[in-house]
Amino acid sequence: MTNHALPSYLNADDLGPWGQYLKQIDRVTPHLGNLSRWVETLKRPKRILVVDVPIERDDGTIAHYEGYRVQHNMSRGPGKGGVRFHQDVTLSEVMALSAWMTVKNAAVNVPYGGAKGGIRVDPKTLSKGELQRLTRRYTSEISLIIGPTKDIPAPDVNTNEQVMAWMMDSYAMIEGNLSTGVVTGKPISMGGSLGRREATGRGVFVTGREAAAKRGVAIQGARIAIQGFGNVGGIAANMFAEAGSKIIAVQDHTGTVVHQGGLNVAELHKHVAETGGVAGFAGAEATQDRDSFWGIESDILVPAALEQQITAKNAGQIRTKIILEGANGPTTPEADDILNEKDILIVPDVLCNAGGVTVSYFEWVQDFSSFFWSEEEINARLTRIMQDAFNSVWEVSQEKKVSLRTATFILACTRVLAAREVRGLYP
Repeated sequence: MTNHALPSYLNADDLGPWGQYLKQIDRVTPHLGNLSRWVETLKRPKRILVVDVPIERDDGTIAHYEGYRVQHNMSRGPGKGGVRFHQDVTLSEVMALSAWMTVKNAAVNVPYGGAKGGIRVDPKTLSKGELQRLTRRYTSEISLIIGPTKDIPAPDVNTNEQVMAWMMDSYAMIEGNLSTGVVTGKPISMGGSLGRREATGRGVFVTGREAAAKRGVAIQGARIAIQGFGNVGGIAANMFAEAGSKIIAVQDHTGTVVHQGGLNVAELHKHVAETGGVAGFAGAEATQDRDSFWGIESDILVPAALEQQITAKNAGQIRTKIILEGANGPTTPEADDILNEKDILIVPDVLCNAGGVTVSYFEWVQDFSSFFWSEEEINARLTRIMQDAFNSVWEVSQEKKVSLRTATFILACTRVLAAREVRGLYP
């Protein structure tokens, strides 16, 4: 990796996900032409807020949690990005996620910049009351930098519609007026959008269908392996199954289930709802250890869990034709090179999973106008935007002879830096 002027708050020996993002920027820089004079903009988040989040636990004790909100770049519009509650959240991770949001929003050409937030907490250890107090306190701490025209949070790992409703209400109490557009991914009854919950998984399916057509892979009968069976992997599984694909393997935090003839997706959803994970599913013909999942032969592999799952260590085992990155940052740059050498087509996260932020944009627009669209309209608009974005990236990739990831970064970073250049520097 190129030597970078690193901020003092990062460990140069272990940059974590931010280091992965910097490598991606290094790869795209030679393709930016005259705009490369602005590239350092992409290597420095615009604003980082680290907050203490104290709450009173149910037993009367006081607990403190570390919270973050990072606004990476807002040259093209207000910040946009989720909030995750996870015990392993770090500043490096939130920085990288905010930067990938910048790229993602520009790739599908919605008028947002990139942002992200998180609290370093295992939400499973909290009661519902404690979770509400945590959410409300966190919202109050970051309220000075969020808002419907400044930065719009959304759900991410371990957050959902309820958390967004608490955030919206807390912001309303602080501001003294109700502004439904301050967050997206809200309940329908609170100004949420139809189709939002399924949007990320739908985007994975749409880009997967486009990629399959380019590679001559028939969706009907295609063998799909999925890591992660939550809001992204589970919805993508539904849509691929409805299109006639066979979901042959699913892995989550509890284990791996395999059925070469195709798992019954509806029954698997029921099992997960009852038990909390895929392990022990009676409809599987085999279960395997975590590492062997990557060696299962498939037509399409969907990593839809957490970042840095496909590494130099396991990339050589992968036997598939297409990888659809439902998760953020699931493939390291070293693994990218190995997979590209094997001629595996990777639809990158910053394109593949952009369906969620696209429908979040629809929700934001609907909140401002107080006029709401039908689910059919939303899905049709989402499909068109995802198809157009994929085809634009594909054209750049063919023209420049680069991977889809690099092509997505070329397209997105050009849009971001062109906005930066035309706006100029203030003062």
